[in-house]
Amino acid sequence: MRRKPNYRPQNQENPHKINDRITARDIRLVGDNVENGIYSLQEALAIAQDLELDLVEINPKLDPPVCKILDYKKFLYEQKKKQKQLKAKQTKVVVKEIRFGPQTDEHDYEFKKKNARKFLGEGSKVKSLVFFKGRSIIYKDQGEILLLRLARDLEDCAKVEQMPYMEGKRMFLILTPKK
Repeated sequence: MRRKPNYRPQNQENPHKINDRITARDIRLVGDNVENGIYSLQEALAIAQDLELDLVEINPKLDPPVCKILDYKKFLYEQKKKQKQLKAKQTKVVVKEIRFGPQTDEHDYEFKKKNARKFLGEGSKVKSLVFFKGRSIIYKDQGEILLLRLARDLEDCAKVEQMPYMEGKRMFLILTPKK
C-alpha cells in the first residue's frame, strides 16, 4: 500500500481531517464565504482552493460529515486560546489543615484561629482537626467544643461546610470562606 507524500496520521496534535485526508464522498459545507449545503468532496476542495483556505472536517459523526472552509492554523490557534481561557477561569480549591489537641491552650488557639482567618481570606477551605492520642480519646466532648468555638469565632468570614465528625482518632470540622 502506497502512502500519499504529504500523509500525516490523525493524532492528538492534529485531531481534524483536512483537505485530501477527508474520506467521505459528499459533505455538508458550512462557512463564512460559501453557500451552505451538501457538496461533493471535489467541489468543496475546489471552493477551498479558490479561497486559498483549508477544508476541515468539523463533525465526522454526522451523515454527511460537516466540513468548514477556514484557515486551519488560525482555527487551531483560536482553539488553544479558548482552552487557555477556560483553564484560567477554573478555580482550584485549596484545603489548609489546622491541628489541635483536645487540651489546646488559649494562646495556641488564638494563633491557630488567626491562621485560619488568613487562609479563609485567601479563599482556601480550612479543615480543622482535633487529634486524640492514647487515652485522650475520653475527651471527645472537649474536642467538639473546641471545634464549635472555632466555627463560632470565625462565623464573620466563614461558614461551616461540615459539622464536627469523628474519623478514627480524629475529629474534623470543615470551614469554607464566605463570598
